[in-house]
Amino acid sequence: MAPGAARGPAAAVRRRLAAPPRALARMRAWRWWLVLAAILGGIAALRWLWPAAPRTGEELAGPVAVCGGGRAAICAPDGDTLIIGQRRVRLTGYNAPEIAGACAAERQLALRARGDLVAWTARGPFLLDGGADPPRDIYGRELRAAWRIGPDGREDDLAEAMIAAGSARADGDRDWCSR
Repeated sequence: MAPGAARGPAAAVRRRLAAPPRALARMRAWRWWLVLAAILGGIAALRWLWPAAPRTGEELAGPVAVCGGGRAAICAPDGDTLIIGQRRVRLTGYNAPEIAGACAAERQLALRARGDLVAWTARGPFLLDGGADPPRDIYGRELRAAWRIGPDGREDDLAEAMIAAGSARADGDRDWCSR
């Protein structure tokens, strides 16, 4: 014991309260981990009991035609736009090349992208999100994502399909000529 330190049972109790033993410190640390685990477990239980509502949207059924080839109810002027009657819809989640592109490679890929869009829509009914008053781009086109629910219950997303086919990009890079 250090010289001048208090002695006796009261001093021993004060020393124990001032510096808790290691076991007590470890128990305090475990309490925080148990609280965190209980919170995360509660969140997981709530998500299991109340799953997220399925996506809903405007259902469309083809056929979707290439614009300019007659009178179709729905047509595709390029790989990321649909014209539905008087409405112009910009499909979101990907960027397709332009039909009037800056080089021959872009124009060729744009024709392929438009064909891929028409082919995807021909596989069955699909949905457009956005509700009754969707957001619009600077050209006044409705901004909507397209998807369908497959027979197996899985979601088939148009943007993912176009990117996987190589006829569109997700990054917004619009330079189709330098690659």
